[in-house]
Amino acid sequence: MYAPGRVNIIGEHTDYNDGFVMPCAINYGTAVAGVKRDDHCWRVYAADLQLKDEFSLDQPLARSEQKWANYVRGVIAFIQERYPQFTQGADLVIAGDVPHSSGLSSSASLEVAVGKFCQQLGALALSHTDIALIGQKAENQFVGANCGNMDQLISALGEKDHLLMIDCRSLATEATPVPQDVAVIIVNSNVPHDLVTGEYNARRRQCEQAAEFFGVKALRDVSVAQFQQRESELQALDPLVAKRAKHVVMENQRVLDAVIALKNNDLVKLGELMGQSHDSMRDDFAITVPQIDYLVELAQVAIGKNGGVRMTGGGFGGCIVALAPRDKVDAVRKIIADNYQKVTGLKEDFYVCTASQGVHVVNPEA
Repeated sequence: MYAPGRVNIIGEHTDYNDGFVMPCAINYGTAVAGVKRDDHCWRVYAADLQLKDEFSLDQPLARSEQKWANYVRGVIAFIQERYPQFTQGADLVIAGDVPHSSGLSSSASLEVAVGKFCQQLGALALSHTDIALIGQKAENQFVGANCGNMDQLISALGEKDHLLMIDCRSLATEATPVPQDVAVIIVNSNVPHDLVTGEYNARRRQCEQAAEFFGVKALRDVSVAQFQQRESELQALDPLVAKRAKHVVMENQRVLDAVIALKNNDLVKLGELMGQSHDSMRDDFAITVPQIDYLVELAQVAIGKNGGVRMTGGGFGGCIVALAPRDKVDAVRKIIADNYQKVTGLKEDFYVCTASQGVHVVNPEA
């Protein structure tokens, strides 16, 4: 089985607010391969980490002290919750090339790949959407990272050469082709981040407080006009919560506008929306760091108006993403190589990606 990582083009921190996102699956991911055993035992080997985990499905699954192993155990635990008869043992090997702690969803691609393996192993009636939601549940409740559902959904449902607008409430999707002459560029700042701790969960709580203020289930239900009408009232109560809400409400609208811009092949408009998204993450949601802001500045200089760049992922480090004409790729690479390390002391990693297919079986046996 192979499940891709992802990059989110626009729509940040909107997924857990029941909002809109527009990611694509990328050509970096997680592969798992395994064989059936004749008992209930699982032996799992993480090739990249050179670490092992063993457990048995004839007893309740406990958490492991190894963080990576909990992504595997969590998925299996929630599959068992749905299919208590799933106690089939297996030997499993995991390998991947999604950079860890980059914000490109190495964890979601692992969860989705393991979920697909279990589906095949047990001949379970699980759709790719089911597999994605089980992966999210594993990350939320077993690993302890309060993520939304976007990362797992795009890893499961991605379409080759397309961005996928996802409605995180209804789970409806709309595929939009990536224009042929446009590259998806990802630059890893190599500023480490860890979503399981503090800041991410704090943002989520602030969004819930804002939804409560507006009397709605989630910030998805607040229009731009409704927000502006009561913005000063919320600011007086809690200026930080007002800023967080402003980002989410405006970002949802930006995703919808970005779909239209892409359909019209309007890279200038798309670039403006990506720029506004980054400014909002920096100023209102406060999730960028100086190194990321600097990378965005450098890339934007090279791209000009015909394309856009922004931070992508949960924040506090990680990556930037750019959509730019292919003939700008070398200029973006050069301006960053010439300046980023000199100024920050960190060496970037530069990827030119293609929008890829979601989870699939590779070379199944005849």
